Amino acid sequence: MKKIILFTAGFFMMICAMTQDKPSYVLYNAKGKKVSYSKMLKVLLQNDIVMIGESHNNPISHWMELEITKDCKAQRNIVMGAEMFEQDNQPALDLYLQGKITVKGFDSSARLWKNYSTDYAPLVNFAKENNIVFAATNVPRKYAAMISKGGFEALDTITVKEKEWIAPLPISYDPELPGYKNMLTMMAGHSSANMPKAQAVKDATMAYFILKYYEPGKLFIHYNGSYHSQNHDGIVWHLKRSKPDLKIVTVTTVSQKEIKHLLEENKNTADFIICVDEDMTNTY
Repeated sequence: MKKIILFTAGFFMMICAMTQDKPSYVLYNAKGKKVSYSKMLKVLLQNDIVMIGESHNNPISHWMELEITKDCKAQRNIVMGAEMFEQDNQPALDLYLQGKITVKGFDSSARLWKNYSTDYAPLVNFAKENNIVFAATNVPRKYAAMISKGGFEALDTITVKEKEWIAPLPISYDPELPGYKNMLTMMAGHSSANMPKAQAVKDATMAYFILKYYEPGKLFIHYNGSYHSQNHDGIVWHLKRSKPDLKIVTVTTVSQKEIKHLLEENKNTADFIICVDEDMTNTY
């Protein structure tokens, strides 16, 4: 019996060692120091809003979102919200959460992302099973497209009902914010001055509906593309502009060829950085 126990313990230690030798991701703080998941979770729980910036097709991003959500729910009451659901689809999302329509009915009545079933359904179903409010925070995409073509002035033509799905007009916009300036640099020759404005209406709208659904005393967990909260920019800028006293913590995902050390360019992009091996298989 002792031999069996010793063999089992040795085998387990060998597997653990092999896993540590070839990790799929490493957690870092803003300064690039490695941190444990438990340390990160402790900090997240001390805030009002957790912004999780994902890489949309990265499985580690989606797994971490679900694990963070489950572990936060175990210790605090939470509210959930996501970029992946547009505000005019809130009624359909609510009906699904309440069990009044099926998955098929939800799919046919809401504009679900192509990776919904693999990457976001687990979050939505967790909310459904635990009776958690889930906010559809994003602006309907057609309005962002309108701004991309015609600037904020394009919204002058929409109805009062349509304006209910967007942050109050006029949209707050600072073209000097690093994220918006970088968009023009990264897409030089392929974008217009209106493209950052389209990004801004998404950021402003997500911030607006986060605050609309936020309940003091509860932890609001928001899921969005990393660029929307990277460098405490985007959505975070709008949140702080409206509610300066809110305690907000950010998490982001980056990919590197070598993950034993965080690259300088990835430091300070968030309070916590999930650094994933760039060879990680994508979800689409």
